[in-house]
Amino acid sequence: MIRLTNLADYAVVVMAAAAREPAAKLSATRVADLTLIPAPTVAKLMGTLARGGLLTATRGASGGFTLSRDPAGISVAEIVEAVDGPIALTSCVSGDVQDCAMEGHCAIRGHWAPINHAVRAALAAVSLADLVKPAAAATRAPAPALAD
Repeated sequence: MIRLTNLADYAVVVMAAAAREPAAKLSATRVADLTLIPAPTVAKLMGTLARGGLLTATRGASGGFTLSRDPAGISVAEIVEAVDGPIALTSCVSGDVQDCAMEGHCAIRGHWAPINHAVRAALAAVSLADLVKPAAAATRAPAPALAD
């Protein structure tokens, strides 16, 4: 199973909360209340997302965090990468080859790059604006008839 880290998952939720209130300067406490993610985790993520250029932080009594740009211009891939770094399904492609017992004799290593690009492209194709739209009702197409 391929899964996002919990922090990347929470970062997407935090960004979606910010996108739902684009005019508001949100505090970590407010986002924690909206998302039910623990406040210390939200504060850490909001700092990370601000350093990644996805949120803008304003200090002071009327400060808080706002999206750095329109939700349509922020992709899920950018959010994940701001928290976890480059999207890579295996350690050998991410440059961390010392964790691989097969380094030096793996015939598959060179084939992971296109797979990683496809996964990143799929995440890049989904914008934050897409995530805050109401989910379409799930419809199930009838199963095709089997030929004799």
